[in-house]
Amino acid sequence: MKICVFGAGAIGGHVATRLALGGADTSVVARGAQLDAIRERGLTIRAPDGTHTVRPRAGTAAEIGRQDAVIVTVKAPALPQAAEAIQPLLGPDTTVAFVMNGIPWWYFDRHGGSLDGRRLPSIDPGNAVRKAVGVERTLGGVVYSACTVTEPGHVLVEHANNRVILGEIEGSDSPRAQAIAAFLGKGGISGEVTAQIRREIWMKLMGNLSQGPFTILSRQGMSGTLADPAVRAAVRRAMGESMAIAAALGQGFEFDLEKRLEGSAKIKHKPSILQDLELGRPMEVEALFRTPLALARLAGVETPTLDLSVGLATQAAVAAGLFQPG
Repeated sequence: MKICVFGAGAIGGHVATRLALGGADTSVVARGAQLDAIRERGLTIRAPDGTHTVRPRAGTAAEIGRQDAVIVTVKAPALPQAAEAIQPLLGPDTTVAFVMNGIPWWYFDRHGGSLDGRRLPSIDPGNAVRKAVGVERTLGGVVYSACTVTEPGHVLVEHANNRVILGEIEGSDSPRAQAIAAFLGKGGISGEVTAQIRREIWMKLMGNLSQGPFTILSRQGMSGTLADPAVRAAVRRAMGESMAIAAALGQGFEFDLEKRLEGSAKIKHKPSILQDLELGRPMEVEALFRTPLALARLAGVETPTLDLSVGLATQAAVAAGLFQPG
């Protein structure tokens, strides 16, 4: 099976390596020093299960050509550029899995109910991704993996609990998701398929939305941020508000918030959005923070703690020149 990972940064590099280790005919769309390094020396991950080096084909979409499946791992601000470049990878039956953080562009497609088909122009300006890829090709995706690019072509995977979750956006059975997940599983990362991909999105987003703004304000990873009892209490309230938004949108789930906080308090890893701030890269403020709060307004959910933390984090991103409200 020919699978291309579009966006070979930390997460994309990890996923591509696992696919190659699992036996997939793997390629990557990358750029700059990362592309040069992969072409010259391959991709190397250093993970709890060892150090692994693979040599996927690397280049532009036009150089790589049509694929059976594409896994998009770029960050949300790069989606318009991905939409412009992705076409050479797509054949009539190519599957495109968007394995990204935040609210996805397709969120209300095949949703059902009164919100079915609602568009999210702040996530997909001008419907660029919708036109380039189409809903029919699309799989939803969620990834759990604390990764960092330590140098071009090298990715550090910080813990052993890594998962990629895939699912059809209408909740149907998905042989195509199962096929991708099987290669991931053989490559040493948990590949899972769900019939409730929106719920999985919210379960991941709860951490990004509730904790991310506070790490931006503290300029620390989760362990340092949660060391202050007042901040920890505020993060707990933000987690509860995030769950309330999900529940109001029909994606409620149970979670032991204290257990989650205890786990987060042991993590030194800096969230990717804080890494972006420190490295001067465009920040995923819209998909991770602002759009979820817009959905809260749509659902009539009050979010006072999130309103404050997201407001301040947005100001920090704007002041750094890394986000411009649309």
